[in-house]
Amino acid sequence: MSLKHWAYALAAATVLSLPAIPAAQAEDSIYVPLFTYRTGPFAGSGTPIADGMHDYLTMLNERDGGIGGVKLVIEECETGYDTKKGLECYESVKPKHPVMVNPWSTGITLPLIPKAAVDKIPVLSMAYGLSASAKGDIFPWVFNPPATYWDGFTQILKYIAAQEGGGVEKLKGKKIGYIFLDASFGREPLPLIESLSKELGFEAKLYPVAAADMQNQSSQWLNVRRDRPDYMILYGWGALNSTAVKEAVKTNYPMEKFISIWWPSEDDARGGGDKATGFKTLNWHAVGANFPLIADIQKYVVDKGKSQVSSKDKVGQVLYNRGVYNSMLIAEAIRTAQKVSGHKVVTGEDVRRGLEDLNIDAARYKEMGLENFAGPVKLTCADHNGHFSTFIQRWDGKQYVKVSDYITPMTDKVEPLLEADAKAYAEKNAPWPKRTEPCDKAS
Repeated sequence: MSLKHWAYALAAATVLSLPAIPAAQAEDSIYVPLFTYRTGPFAGSGTPIADGMHDYLTMLNERDGGIGGVKLVIEECETGYDTKKGLECYESVKPKHPVMVNPWSTGITLPLIPKAAVDKIPVLSMAYGLSASAKGDIFPWVFNPPATYWDGFTQILKYIAAQEGGGVEKLKGKKIGYIFLDASFGREPLPLIESLSKELGFEAKLYPVAAADMQNQSSQWLNVRRDRPDYMILYGWGALNSTAVKEAVKTNYPMEKFISIWWPSEDDARGGGDKATGFKTLNWHAVGANFPLIADIQKYVVDKGKSQVSSKDKVGQVLYNRGVYNSMLIAEAIRTAQKVSGHKVVTGEDVRRGLEDLNIDAARYKEMGLENFAGPVKLTCADHNGHFSTFIQRWDGKQYVKVSDYITPMTDKVEPLLEADAKAYAEKNAPWPKRTEPCDKAS
């Protein structure tokens, strides 16, 4: 299997100056840097996620005094969704001993993977990054719950097959278009697409979009009009998503057959106007602000002017809640690390153990004030992803509405490929560091 997709870096976005980093953090605090991008062509996706992440952690400080009685030092570093700037952020925060990093870019995640074990800083690439890093026996410092990009693609395929009236055998003879950001993120599923198209008998039509051309997709959609794919799958980000929706409408592509991975926002769909109704995406958590925890974010953070959110109606939207979910994983990993290590002020090594012991069940969601917000999350030493189910949500012209049951990934198809990719990655990067403890004895 080709490993070329690891070698590609993301096309550069707007280059921004790094914010000043305070000289030192208090010895009785826990340092949590957030890599964010609030400007440039990817800001439409990055800003609401940054708001959700920052507001959740700020709320814990304001309401609870931190986690386990220890304050969090929360600090954003602007990357512009640019790999070079992301690595500069990493080097600037590393001396402050972060308990984990959230790259929020597949292009930034990839070069951090070999650094993680050396620097003893876990990498949380939530539902993005290298799919094969789900294999905890080979990548003990990288975590990508709740589903990989490979899982997501197979979940969309299963939904398409169901729309055709059956199982995956219904994919045979279908023409499926794939429009994607021509960078590490969008290329990540290509080996899987190549394998599954041969095995399941569908024809894959690829429509790459360079980062510099995200807002000019006319040539790609002219090709879509020519090829007439039965379904279109989108792996986009930032301005690519909104432009794709607008171009699909302009091309008169049937929106009910246009399905995205989990990143488009309400604004992305809304930009297509009334004719964008029917556009669909994957999701795994609730949309809306009707949760006690989000009410606490409003009370302790938004209403007190401690949030950067542009307006209160943004709270509860899909990408804001995605940021909330991400910081929920951070906070629960820290809380679990405190429990398993016996330390209040935890280290990156402690939090790695906390992530491997992460077990967020329905009772814990209710305790947090997030009852029915998302499905359970349980990670293990060997499985750093969980490969959890997702559902399809449909844009009804005003909001996203859940329109499917939870869809499991094609584990039988994905797992052997992940295993092979993980081993190939380790061999290519030999000598690849082994786990310091075997999985059957790890905490």
